[in-house]
Amino acid sequence: MQGNFSYYNPTKLYFGDESLNFLSDELKNYGPTVLLNYGSGSVKRNGIYDRVVAILRQAGKTIVENPGVMSNPTLEKLREGVKIARDHKVDLIIALGGGSVCDYSKGVAAAAYFDGDYWDAFWLQQQNPPKDQKIIPIGCILTMAGTGSEMNGGSVITDVEHMLKVGRVFDSRLMPKFSILNPLFTLTVPDNQMKAGIYDIMNHIMEQYFSDSDDNTSDYISEGLMRGLIVAARKAVVNPQDYEARSNIMWTATWALNTLVGLGKRQDWMVHMIGHSVGAYTHAPHGYALASVSMAYYRRAMKAGLPKFVRFARNVWSISGEGMTDEQIAAAGLEALKSWMLEIGLPLTIGELGATPDMIPGITAGTICYPAGYLDLKPDDITEILNESL
Repeated sequence: MQGNFSYYNPTKLYFGDESLNFLSDELKNYGPTVLLNYGSGSVKRNGIYDRVVAILRQAGKTIVENPGVMSNPTLEKLREGVKIARDHKVDLIIALGGGSVCDYSKGVAAAAYFDGDYWDAFWLQQQNPPKDQKIIPIGCILTMAGTGSEMNGGSVITDVEHMLKVGRVFDSRLMPKFSILNPLFTLTVPDNQMKAGIYDIMNHIMEQYFSDSDDNTSDYISEGLMRGLIVAARKAVVNPQDYEARSNIMWTATWALNTLVGLGKRQDWMVHMIGHSVGAYTHAPHGYALASVSMAYYRRAMKAGLPKFVRFARNVWSISGEGMTDEQIAAAGLEALKSWMLEIGLPLTIGELGATPDMIPGITAGTICYPAGYLDLKPDDITEILNESL
């Protein structure tokens, strides 16, 4: 492995069909007032909300509710949550929902006691909160697998007014103190959200995998995670109630983006940068936005990182390559990826998400460009990728 790194992850995980039972133990570590962030109401319909609230009340907590966190949390909603947290002087934030609710809760936790323009400082300038600033602790109760937000410091927020979707990876102070992962809670997720989550997981791994050329332990871990995800996804699409498949997807999502498989490597994330901008214009589920630009991006990256794409074809998709050139093997790997994406029902173009040619200049302008992976893209390259993805 090349380079130097340190590794620290403070999040405590509880996994399994009885994992919610541990919430009462965790609550003993925090003060009396809990901010409960959740989405549009599905947690009420499936009964998870009632179970969580009962545990909070039994622990003697004062519950401050903040419903309506959307799938792409907005700056306006963030400001609302910050005001609630400040006004009620909350001691703990519980994120009850998917990755968007977890992302949102980190934003609230970071901004509640910041004296200044937190959108500009944290998201636009990519700063961390001052070292001496109070950070509200967070606990996540996950209901959807995909983002890995339950064990990382990431927070993606959308400025609707300026059509700008920006991700920020905070330092370890913003990682959840604990996360509860019960695969049963994911079984009622709508089909499109399950599929979007599956590709979000896959792309998280690929963004870290497609870089460098050294013999890196992280790449071997990534290949195993991708192979397992491919198998579990196929089972889950056929039978969404398959607990084993859904539990494997949930666990893979966590390890795909808790910083482990990126150790000792450069990382890419340009599919995410383009996908964020596509999402800001189309409001598509995050994983769908990533899928819609992936093939055009990776066909381009393949030419610059051919040995890794050959390895991807052989080790992830079991393509022998007998009698084939390296270029043919790598292309066959991408075709296998494409076939799997179609098999599980993912969109392959931004047009399927509602993007139109007149949006492309704005999507390009909203894409953050930097040297990443095997490419150093400029705005003209982004425009070409978007046109190929129509």
